[in-house]
Amino acid sequence: MREALFIKKNKDRWEKMVHLPADDIDEMAGEFTQLVDDLGYSKTFYPTSKTTTFLNTEASKRYLSIYKNRKEKQNLFVTFFKTELPLTIAKHHLVLLACFLLFMLFFFVGFYSALKDESIVRDILGDGYVNMTEKNIADGNPFGIYQRDNSFLMWLGIMINNISVSFRCFLEGLAFLYFAPKELVDNGMMVGAFDAFFYSKGLGNMFILTVMLHGILELSSIVIAVASGVVLGKSWLFPGTLTRLQAFKNGAKDGLKIIIGVVPVLMVAAFFEGFVTRHYKMPMWISITILAASLFFVIGYFVVYPLKLKKKFKTLAA
Repeated sequence: MREALFIKKNKDRWEKMVHLPADDIDEMAGEFTQLVDDLGYSKTFYPTSKTTTFLNTEASKRYLSIYKNRKEKQNLFVTFFKTELPLTIAKHHLVLLACFLLFMLFFFVGFYSALKDESIVRDILGDGYVNMTEKNIADGNPFGIYQRDNSFLMWLGIMINNISVSFRCFLEGLAFLYFAPKELVDNGMMVGAFDAFFYSKGLGNMFILTVMLHGILELSSIVIAVASGVVLGKSWLFPGTLTRLQAFKNGAKDGLKIIIGVVPVLMVAAFFEGFVTRHYKMPMWISITILAASLFFVIGYFVVYPLKLKKKFKTLAA
C-alpha cells in the first residue's frame, strides 16, 4: 500500500485520537494497540517517513497515559516529578537551550561592559547598593549584604519574591517575543555586572564561591521559568497543524507543568541564600561541595534524566 493511501485510510481515526484523546483506561489501551499496529506497518514500509515519527509519538503518549493510570498507581506527587515533568522538559529542550544561551550571552555582555565602564554597575545595581557593598569590602566583609536580615525572614521573603517572579515570567510568555527574552536580558546583564564589580576588586573567585551557592539553583530556575513562558507563547503564535486554541491549551498545560516544577528548586535556592550564603567564609571544601551538588542536580534532572526517560518511553512504544 502506498503511504498516501495508508494515511488517507487512517487519517480520520488518527485525528480523532489527537484532538479527542480517550480518558478511560480501557479506551486508552485500545488506542495504544491500534497505534502500535499502525506503527509496525509504517516502520516496515515507510521507516524514515514523518508518518512513522507521528505514530511513534502518539503511541508513546498513550503508553505514558496507561502507565500513569495503572491500578498500582504511584503517588501523584512522585509521578509528576519522576515522569511527567521530565518528559515535558525533554519535549521542550530546544526552548530551554535557547533561553540558556540568551541568558549567558547577556551575562557576558554585562560582565565585559561593566569592566570597561564602571558607571554601568551603578546604572544596573543602583548607587545605594554599590556604595554599601564598597563599604563592606573596605570593612573586610564583601558579602555582608547576605547577613543583614534574620535568616528565616530572608528565606521567606526571597522565596515569595522569586516564585512570584517565575510565575510572572510564565504569564509574560503570552507576549514572549518581547517580555520573556527581556527577563533573560535584564537578569543576564545584572548578574554579569554584579560579577564584574567583584572581579574588578580582586574578588572574582569569592563571588563564585559565595553568590553561586544559591545562584546556580536560582538562576537556572529563572531561565527555566522564562522557557515555560516561551512554551506558552509560541503555542498560540505557531500552532502548527493544530487549531490555535488546541495548540494554546497544550502549550499552557506544558508551561504550567514546567513552572510548577521549578517551585521546589526556588524554595531550596532561597533557603541557601537565607541560611547558607551568609556563612560564605566557611571552609572552601564545603562551598565547593554545595556548588558541585547544585550543578549536578540541575544538569542531571533537567538535561540528562529527561533525555534518558524520553528514550526509554520511545523504546517501550516501539
